Order: sequence, then C-alpha cells, then structure tokens
Amino acid sequence: MWRHIAANALTFLVVGLFLLGGLIIWGKAQYDAAGPLEQAICLQVDRGSNMRQVSRDLADQGAVSSGAIFRLGSDYEEKTQELKAGSFLVEPEASMRQIVDTVTRGGASTCGTEIVYRIGVNRVTVQVRELDPATNRFEELAQFEQGVEGSPEEYVETLAQGDTRLRVAMAEGVTSWQVVDALKGLDVMEGSVAEIPPEGSLAPDSYEISRGDDRAALIDRMRAAQEAAVAEAWAARDEDLPIDSPEELLILASIIEKETGVAEERGQVASVFVNRLNLGMKLQTDPTVIYGITNGQGILGRGLRRSELRAETPYNTYVIAGMPPTPIANPGRASLMAAAQPEDTPFIFFVADGTGGHAFAQTLDEHNDNVARWRKIEAERGAEAAGNASTGGN
Repeated sequence: MWRHIAANALTFLVVGLFLLGGLIIWGKAQYDAAGPLEQAICLQVDRGSNMRQVSRDLADQGAVSSGAIFRLGSDYEEKTQELKAGSFLVEPEASMRQIVDTVTRGGASTCGTEIVYRIGVNRVTVQVRELDPATNRFEELAQFEQGVEGSPEEYVETLAQGDTRLRVAMAEGVTSWQVVDALKGLDVMEGSVAEIPPEGSLAPDSYEISRGDDRAALIDRMRAAQEAAVAEAWAARDEDLPIDSPEELLILASIIEKETGVAEERGQVASVFVNRLNLGMKLQTDPTVIYGITNGQGILGRGLRRSELRAETPYNTYVIAGMPPTPIANPGRASLMAAAQPEDTPFIFFVADGTGGHAFAQTLDEHNDNVARWRKIEAERGAEAAGNASTGGN
C-alpha cells in the first residue's frame, strides 16, 4: 500500500514539475514575444510609482498581454527596483522585455513634453514641444526668443511638469562667448562660469539637462565632447594637409563652419583654403575679419568697411599670411572632418551664388564672372526690397 501511495506521489510530482516547467517556458516565451500594442503610446511613470502600477497601466492601454508575467519577468531579471520616473515611448509590438528595458535603462524621457533651449548664431530661442507617439513627431506648443519676450503660459506650465525633458541645443558656428552668455539667461540652471572657454573648444550638440544643473558642469561636458571630436578628426586627417597640429585643424574647421551653411559644400570650401595654403596665398575670408572686430561677442550687424579690410590685425586674413591665431567659432563634427579630409579640387576662389551656396572657380577670370553675377543678384534684390518698402510690401 505504501509503495502504491509513494508511486502515485512520485507520479504527481513528476507531472507537477513537468507542468511547472512548461508554464515557465510558456511564460518566458510570452515575455519575449511581440506585444499586442498596435499604435505607439507614451507611458507615464510617476515618481514613487512601482512595477505593479506600471504593469496595470500597460495592461489598460493594451501594451502587454499579462501584467503578472510582466512583473515576474522584471523580478527575474532583477530590474524591478531600477524603475525610473519619466515619459517613455513604447513602440508598437514591443515585447515585455523591451518595455522593462525602456523604463529601467537610464531614466531619460523619450516622449511627452520637452523644452529645448536653442543657442543660435543670431539669437537664443526657447521651444516647447510635445511628442505625438502615433506619428513619432514633435508638435510645437510655443516658441519665443530668450530675453526679448516674456515667457508664455505654455512654457511656465510645461516647465512645472516633473517629467518634462530639458535640452540645450548648441548650433554649429556659435562662439564661446555666445554660449556662456546664453547659459547665463537660462532660468533652469544654476552656478556661474568663471571665464569664457577658449574659442572652438565647445562641441555643438544637444545636451540633456535637469533643473538646477550647474552651468560650469555643462561647459565641461561640451569641452570634453569637442576634445574627442577634434582627436577623432585629427587621427583621420589626410597625410598631406598643410597644417601641423590639432589646434590648426580646429582653426581651419571654424573658418569652414562660418563660410558655408550648406552641408554639401564643406568639402569644397575646405579644398579652397587648403589649396590657398599650399600655394602660399592669403585666405582672404570675411568671417576672420569680423571676428577680429567683435571678438566673438555677438554679430557685427553690418557690412565690412574698406578700412577694416585693410587694417593689419591678427585676424585680417586679407593682410596676414596663413591662418588667424585662434578659431573664430565652435565648429561641428562635419566641418572638422571637412578640414581633415577636404575634397580634391582645383578651386581657389568662391563667392555666393544667390541660392545660399557658392560658385567655385579655378581662375581669377572665372571668379570675376561669378562675382559679377552675384553683384547683379544683389542689385536686383536691393531694388525689389526698395520697391516693397515703398508700397508697404504689397
């Protein structure tokens, strides 16, 4: 009898273990399988929330097939205690494993609202926008110029939300003075910057910040990023470049950055300056002259005078040979790589062509023809502007 009972018990145990094993395998498959979500959603995780509440929200929004399996999987991976607050984009058909990874990886919001402080060459703007998870595109809620207009209600309300993402976006070609001056005006940051960083030492990029972040610490991040970018470009440089150091590469890249806003032209513009250096010609570039006048503190706001083009200053490349003593702005990675690997062209001249780009030339005669065309375009535009002004723009 006891043998019979023991045999039955053993049978039940084996069957139970078999069923448990099958259940575990099934649960794991469910955890890794594509989820039921048909359209992307923005998952809000409040501060102080827990994985149980998150699993309920996901189940209510149709993002997971089982809240229990979601929690068990998170526990098994030992990620339950790593839950971060924020707004997270959950893509269609995201698996439970992918969602757990999203809400525990780094804590940075990937959807919802964000405020972007854009440091541009001409002004600093503040943009308030919100990501539409269905289209994965941002919709602008408000935009205003820092220090010129009052803060709109949308900005104040969005800033008050605890999960709003904050970013500082630094454009290519801004000067170090402009960056520091802009950061001084950001009401979400604290601390001071002891001195203006060396020109060219800050990397144009987008930097995520939090309320109360230190301004000097952000400057350090920008400098570290630029050091890495310059080192990368210097290591990849062409062997026959007429420059001898990473600092000279940075100077050349800053001139390229200020000479053209057309991405496709950077390699050609770089080739003109490299060709001129190789030929012993003066660079003759207006942006260096302008920098010598402004010291990078804002924009000139007018055309260059003949006396300024003739004045002998360290930055007047119409007078001095070679490059100026320092960069004239903070170049981005594309301009750094253009300086390191310029296109192979015969060009030694270029002038604006009226489209936002430039016309390049190998000979002075070709260049003079291009200049004549540009002067004609300028005259026509001036006449049109005068006509519009006299008729009130009608």
